[in-house]
Amino acid sequence: MAFTIEQTKELYLFDTTIENIFINEFMTAAPGDYVKVYLLSLMYARAEAETDNAAIAKQLSLEEEDVLKAWNYWEGLGVVKKKYKDSKSKFKYDIEFLCVKEQLYGKKTKKNTQADETLPAFLNDEELKALYPAIERIIGRVLGGTEPTEIASWLTEYAVSAETILFAYSYCIKSKKKDNVKYVGTVLKNWVEKQLFEVPQIEEYLKEVDNRLFLYKRVLKAMGFARNATEAEKRIMDNWFDEMQLSVDVVLEACGKTSGISNPNFNYVNQILLNWHAGKTNGQVSSENRNKKVISMATVHKFYDIIRKEAEDNANKRRDEIYLKLPKIKEIDEEIRLCGMEMSRILISGSTNKKQQAAGYQNKVDEFLKQKVSILKENGYDADYMEIKYRCQTCKDSGISDNNERCDCFKEVQKEAEVWQNSLLH
Repeated sequence: MAFTIEQTKELYLFDTTIENIFINEFMTAAPGDYVKVYLLSLMYARAEAETDNAAIAKQLSLEEEDVLKAWNYWEGLGVVKKKYKDSKSKFKYDIEFLCVKEQLYGKKTKKNTQADETLPAFLNDEELKALYPAIERIIGRVLGGTEPTEIASWLTEYAVSAETILFAYSYCIKSKKKDNVKYVGTVLKNWVEKQLFEVPQIEEYLKEVDNRLFLYKRVLKAMGFARNATEAEKRIMDNWFDEMQLSVDVVLEACGKTSGISNPNFNYVNQILLNWHAGKTNGQVSSENRNKKVISMATVHKFYDIIRKEAEDNANKRRDEIYLKLPKIKEIDEEIRLCGMEMSRILISGSTNKKQQAAGYQNKVDEFLKQKVSILKENGYDADYMEIKYRCQTCKDSGISDNNERCDCFKEVQKEAEVWQNSLLH
């Protein structure tokens, strides 16, 4: 005689067991979002179902970076272990849920302290203690909210030095006019994914990029364009220089062929170069379907600046309005700022239980944010009423997405910028 139990195939009809030791020893002091990440992922693990960090972030309405930080947090406490798929990538790994009872009371009492061993090495360094004021000098303001803790997390999450972080802030301010901690973190992540960790490596990479940008500008100037190249045009030019191995002189000679036409375009030049490259020097290239000349990139970006400043000014007005009508909100914002600075102080201290102390302040911040939302809603305001409401959430009205590519909103804003430019001329 055999005994079997019917197993459901529906994920959400499974039961997920949680160790009481985890609830008592770890969950109570952990940030709420990190607990959500742990429990949701544990559900998938128990059911042996596949998912990834991006899907978890979407399901929990979090940023993917917050999910990555959650895994760093739990690994540091020894309740999970990262199992890397690719030694060259710091972001491709599986998660193994460890037995909490075994970690605390088993024979192998030494928990996985990879993150713990790395963290103090950075956080006790004098260089880090000077990092925050150095960043504040670069961005021209005081760090607030959760910015200090996010910056500290880069040291372990991305394994970069304080010098590299300062360079990232300088680069973002000078090149992108942005000091948003999320944006700087994305730039750092992109460099790390390219295996660029130290400033000299990054400078060399940016120099190569700048050299190619110089070539782009030189070609456009030869064609009579006073603007930057589009992504499609860059791909065409990359093909000329990389695949076809054409010299700059040959490309410029082809560009010179456009001097006799009213609307020069890349398709025309590209066909000339394709013919030359294939040894076809006879015959004329059709000039049909030439692109209409567009306004300069400088004008478009100036219009983006106007849109962005309007959104920021409106947010400041809404904030002042709320502070005047609901002074309690101003008090809460000040408490959140102070908690953020206190977490920063704790993280760079030598305290043995600094993670638990920082987690306590993070819980306070979460509670303050809940109070803030509650007060706003009780008085008829949306939860995000005080936030900057950009027209495009992808690029924050800059025209450039986080991966340094032209945003999908560009074409529409380009049309608006052209109308705006014409209105100034009349």
